[in-house]
Amino acid sequence: MPERRMDQAAGLRRLSRPQPVKVVAITGGKGGVGKTSVAVNLGTALTALGRQVMLLDADLGMANVDVLLGMRARFNLEHVINGECALDDVILTAPSGLRLVPASSGNLQMATLDRLHHAGLISAFSELFDPVDILLVDTAAGLGDSVITFSEAAQRVVVVVCDEPASLTDAYGLIKVLWRRRPNCRIEVIANMVDSPIQGKALYDKLARVTDRFLGLVPAYCGAIPFDEHLRRAVQHQATVVEQYPSSASARAFKKLARAADTWNVAPGATGCMEFFVERLLAGSPQGREDALQ
Repeated sequence: MPERRMDQAAGLRRLSRPQPVKVVAITGGKGGVGKTSVAVNLGTALTALGRQVMLLDADLGMANVDVLLGMRARFNLEHVINGECALDDVILTAPSGLRLVPASSGNLQMATLDRLHHAGLISAFSELFDPVDILLVDTAAGLGDSVITFSEAAQRVVVVVCDEPASLTDAYGLIKVLWRRRPNCRIEVIANMVDSPIQGKALYDKLARVTDRFLGLVPAYCGAIPFDEHLRRAVQHQATVVEQYPSSASARAFKKLARAADTWNVAPGATGCMEFFVERLLAGSPQGREDALQ
């Protein structure tokens, strides 16, 4: 009987949220390109637009979003996996209203979860009562299984690049893997820590020429974030530059990015809370492929 009541409650929650959730993965291939800074500032700027935004720290071994926001997580996804608490107990809410799902830091088990465990984590989101308009997924660095799993399951993938050869090389490698696994994947590129909009566009053009030549794919360009001393100061204060220095060049760029992201369409066929995301995760798992062959 309790299980039946839980199923009914979950069903009512899904019915109360008819609008599909926009799921955006933020990644970069190489570490150090500033993807987490992009994630927290974009999420904060979207919240300021009146959107219900949740940020999932999907760096399942070296999580740091809660630290960047000056928050202390009592529980994290590791506790959910171990059955020590529910997902609702994990969620933190920043002063801006941005909700955060923290992960574990320095935990090898969390960093090496397989695809089905990833899907199990995300499926818990469909049981959340609070409404969510946008789910931002801050992935780990590199091309590991976790990065690909979350990226290919999202409706859009934002690839953050900076003006370093290794950043462009790793970004190309990530785009190549995603394109081969999901040819219809919607990929956006953000040029981060650039000296000017011209440099940002030139950086994007350099990457786009390579992807066009070797993949026949030209990702979309969604702007540049300037190198800004105010951003460094905000990080030192464990705050977002959007809140700490709202008139700074980088804050204005993040607000512009948020307005653009707010217009992105939800993928065709996406219905209800996180179910569409979960289905993609399961379909991309080894078990999902085996089931499809049976």
